[in-house]
Formats: sequence, C-alpha cells, structure tokens
Amino acid sequence: MMMRLDNLAFGHRGVPIGSKMNLSVHAGEVLAILGPNGAGKTTLFRTILGLQRPLAGHVHVDDTDLSLCSRSEVAARIAYVPQAHGALFPFRALDIVIMGRAGRLAAFRQPGRRDRDLALAAMERLGIRSLADRPYTEISGGERQLVLIARALAQEARFLVLDEPTASLDYGHQFQVLEQIRLLASSGKGVVLSTHNPDHAFFVADRAALMAGGAILDIGEPRRVLTPAALRSVFGIDVVVGRIAGSAHPTCAPARVGGPSGD
Repeated sequence: MMMRLDNLAFGHRGVPIGSKMNLSVHAGEVLAILGPNGAGKTTLFRTILGLQRPLAGHVHVDDTDLSLCSRSEVAARIAYVPQAHGALFPFRALDIVIMGRAGRLAAFRQPGRRDRDLALAAMERLGIRSLADRPYTEISGGERQLVLIARALAQEARFLVLDEPTASLDYGHQFQVLEQIRLLASSGKGVVLSTHNPDHAFFVADRAALMAGGAILDIGEPRRVLTPAALRSVFGIDVVVGRIAGSAHPTCAPARVGGPSGD
C-alpha cells in the first residue's frame, strides 16, 4: 500500500503556501519531515487528513482519491496523532482510545465489545494497558502521547500522520515514543511525522524530507539529506553531524560559535 500526494497545492483561504508537491509514503516506512516554524508542515498535514481541501492536486491511498471519500472513509485509511494535550474532562485513558473507533461506527451507534477489545489490544501493544482506568488528565505527557498513538491504532488505519509527536516530552519519553513509532512501521504501518530535531529523524526514519516555504527541498535517506550544509540553509544555524562511539545512529549538535574556552 502507498499514500501519495500528486501535484498537491495547499494553503489558507485560497492563498497558497505550497504547490506542485509530489510525495509518497509506503506501508512499513517512516518519513520524517523537518522544517522551521512556518514552513507549512501543519497545513500540509491538515490537507492530507482532509481537514481542509487542497487548492489543487490530490491525495491518494493506493488508487483511492481521498477528496472523493467521506470523513469516515478517510479515517479508515489515515489516522492522526496530534501533540499530547491536556483534556478538559477526566476521561479514562481507555475512553480516549475507544474514541478512535468513532469513524468505524454507524451513526448513533455506541462502541461495543469488539471496539473495547480493540482499544485494549492497542494499549497492550504499546505497553500501557495498566493506564486503561487512569484519568487522562492525571497521566504524564509521555503516557498521554502513547494513549493518542493507541487511539490511532484502534482506528485500524494503515497510515499514521503524527504532528511533532515528541514535543514537550522529556528526553526518556521522547525516545520511548520514537521506539514505538519504529515498531509500528515494522508491523506494516506507514508513518509520516514532523519534527524539529534531526536526531529523531536519524533514530526513527527511513527517509527524511527538508521543508521550507511550503516546498520539499530534498528527500531521501536521512544521512544523505540531513547534512550540516542543508540544516544550516533551513534552520540558520551551524551544526556538526557525526557518530558517537557505541551509537547506531548519527547525531547532530550546534557547532561551537565562540565564547569562553573550556578546560
């Protein structure tokens, strides 16, 4: 299976942010999109998800044009994982996950036993079954993010779109979430995520795309795309990219720009 963008133009109220974007994501692949604030990543994601109409072009999953689909039909193909957030009401974590079944239910139908079982199975898969009866408002940010990923899994879509899934998480929870994303891809899910952190792309992505001004500047294997020169052109900062002894992945750090010398 494949999700692809064909000559997609997207923007706000008829004013384009990006145009003629061609992009594909295969089942079992993680694509990380990196770019500065204002690059158009969120608007692109909203267009992929059908939350706003393309200005031109199409979003396909295999041979299905999503612009011809109902909201429930889109939800059956693509699930959305937003940044973890606080809820106004103390729903149980399990209730949040069961909400992912909404697009699979007929109008006015309540979730049934199968929906509950699928939600619990998604939580079990992510190692958070013990949170099922905990109020969503009382669990940590990292746990909330895993609950939202479980909700997307319960949706039974083949593709996941994640908007900065590690934002505001502590260091340990960031990589816990990234490890789960990698496992989801290994099980056959196609994943598109946005991030500001090149290290996350090195850790989890099969391909990385650099985005600025509503356009994809380069896309490919992260070690080829995320070079110091490319990151400097997009983020405006000098960085070094290298491998630390004992690490399986490259890492990125700001280059030294002067100041007092150390010992």
